[in-house]
Parts: sequence; C-alpha cells; structure tokens
Amino acid sequence: MKIAILHGPRDLRIEDQPLDTDHLQSNEIWVETRISALKIGTDRGNYEGAERVTGAPDYPRWVGDSNLGIVRGVGSAVNRVRVGDRIITRMPHQSAYITTQDASMVVAPENVSDEDAVYAHLYALSAHCYHKAHFKAGETVAVVGLGTLGLGAVAIGPLFGARVVAIGNDAFRMDLAKRMGAHATLAYNDPQLQTKLADFTGGAGIDLVVLTANPWPAYRTAVEVVRPNGRVSIVSLLGRGEANLDFNPLSMQYFYIKGISLIAVSGPAGYLYPDASQSPGLMADQYTADRTAAHVLSLMADGRLEPKRLITHRFHYTEMAKAYEMAYAREKSMLGVIFNWQT
Repeated sequence: MKIAILHGPRDLRIEDQPLDTDHLQSNEIWVETRISALKIGTDRGNYEGAERVTGAPDYPRWVGDSNLGIVRGVGSAVNRVRVGDRIITRMPHQSAYITTQDASMVVAPENVSDEDAVYAHLYALSAHCYHKAHFKAGETVAVVGLGTLGLGAVAIGPLFGARVVAIGNDAFRMDLAKRMGAHATLAYNDPQLQTKLADFTGGAGIDLVVLTANPWPAYRTAVEVVRPNGRVSIVSLLGRGEANLDFNPLSMQYFYIKGISLIAVSGPAGYLYPDASQSPGLMADQYTADRTAAHVLSLMADGRLEPKRLITHRFHYTEMAKAYEMAYAREKSMLGVIFNWQT
C-alpha cells in the first residue's frame, strides 16, 4: 500500500509499505481508501514544522486524519461493519490499511456522497464546539475563523438552533459562510464591528464565540466580541507558528472583568443525563466522537448539511505535495481539498 510520510518540514513523500491482508486477526478490518480530505489548519502546521503538539508523532510521521474507504475484509469476530461498507475513519492519507473494530469509525449512509461523508469526523469536531460549551437553542453565536472547520460550525449552528454571524478576513470565505447558512457576515477589522454585532443581537451580545483560527489577533477578536459572562469555545491551536505576543491574552478587561469562560474543545463534553446502562468507568455521554459523527452523517442524509460545497481543489494522491505547498503558501482560494486514491 501507499502512504504519505512527512520526513521533516516540507518534506512529504508517498511511500510503499507492506500490508498483509491475508492473515487478518479476529478483530481486524481491511479497508481500501477511496478519498481522504486535507484538514488545512492542522495539517499545514505539521507540514511547515510549526510548534509541536503534545503527543504528536515525531518525524518521520504520517499526516491526515479524514479517510473514507471500502471494507474489503473482516476478521471472524468483527460485527461492527461488513464487507462492502463505506466507512469514515481518522486514519492517515494512505491507499489501504488494517484497523480494528475498536477504532474510531462510522458507516456512511447509502445516500450520502463520498465527498460529503469524508468530512464526518471534521464536522463532528465543529459540532463539539457547541456541545463542549453547553450551547442552548436560541443563543447567538459568532464563528471567528472561516476555514473548513469554522465553516462547518457555521453550517451546523442553525441546525442546532443558533443565530450565527461569521467573522472573517477574506471576502471569498465570508461569501461561502453565507452560502453555508450564516445569518450575517462581518469583517474582523470593520471599525463598526461592535455596533453591527449589537444590532445583530438586539443589544444582547454574542453568547458564544467559536474560535477556529490559530493567530492571536483572532483570539483577541473573540474575547472582545463575546458578551460579559459569555463563552469562547476554542478549537484552534492558539499561537501555533505565530510571533511572540504583543498583548496579554488574559487581560483583565477581556477576561476577569467580563467574567467570560474560555473552553478548550478537547475531551468529553459532559452530559447532564447520562445513560444509566453504561458500565462504571465508561464515558456515559451522548457526545462521543463517533456518535456525533453519526449524527452529522444523518444531517447529510437528510440533505441539510453538504460539506462538499466547500471543496475547492481535487488532487490525485500523487499530487499531494503540491497541495500541501499551496496550503503552506496560504492560498486563500484553497478550502476543501480532496485526495483521490483510486488508480
């Protein structure tokens, strides 16, 4: 099989590695990849050698974590999927792989296209920005950072009952935000930003900010626009690859005096009404990653969520380095990127 391996900053190679598909263990699943998606923010940071994330693998390392493939074989004890199922996993960019049925995966409904379904786990993370912050229907939400993840949060918000304003720095992406369901779009450097947000919320203020952008100026916008006692749901890797700060990120005027909550979108969300049938020690939580991904897929199946509308580039896997170089160059026209693994 073929796999993308990053040997160092900007040194991405497609390599051949062996894959034994003839001797599957009882709990193993053999998958052939059809497409994988580029998660530009995170993958670009890895590619350019930005600040390492704790727990991330060292070089040489795999890249990517949005993979859609066909189950080609299963072990004798596998009951979670069947041969022929299309499944979405968080496996790397690679042509085929063997995983176990305990790994993270969801089955794509028949009426959901490959190019929508491959975003199931990424959009589950967009949804988790709401879950972790205990969002309630009727609240106003500002999404700061309009990459694929941020636009996912824009699209999901109205389906959850949010009134959403998208705040960005690029006209192309702000237009996409409107197409994905934003009730309003505003430029982050608009001198009338606060006034326009007050108009948008009827003076009540922004209840929740979903922050998906890494740069510190985006963080500053988030803590400035959220209302007193509001929440900022942070899914970005703040400051990754950025210069040293020229302001205090926990300045009294933005944090203590406003009484806001800064929420890291990592780990379980917690749930007030856990399933009592769960065994002690298990996460009795309806917001597990795979369950949320399955919910996202159901929204796609109903025609209410269509991530493929954000796809701007499609590449054969052999052109992957070219795509990463475009991401490295911060091509603003580049948003959704799909790699085709079919020969």
